[in-house]
Amino acid sequence: MAKLTIALMDSPYESATTTTAMRIIDAAVRKGHEVNVFAYEGAVSLTMKEQKGHPNPVKGTTLEEQKHPTTANFVAGLMATGKVDWINCGMCVDERGALDWIEGPRRGGPGDLVKWANESDNTLIMGTR
Repeated sequence: MAKLTIALMDSPYESATTTTAMRIIDAAVRKGHEVNVFAYEGAVSLTMKEQKGHPNPVKGTTLEEQKHPTTANFVAGLMATGKVDWINCGMCVDERGALDWIEGPRRGGPGDLVKWANESDNTLIMGTR
């Protein structure tokens, strides 16, 4: 199977890029591929432990009815497959104070992205624009 590297930079809930990335990662894992994810800039907040779902007063739904997903839960589910390795850029984490993560992601730097890109069969950089 292939080894893929994906670099993300969008913050949670700011654009469809994050949802698209999660779908790409999920599809790759379901096909048996290994996926390395390098989160930088705002994407380091995707793994923040304190994310919470919420009700939707506009629709009149409760927290339970709304079932609002969090990116941290998406990441945790992907990492639970054993096929996803996730590094948050340490410089980006420090700049944002994004220190309290779910279990699994680890701290790294741009050199990790270069190393992964060199070791991967393919690399996808998902910028903000």
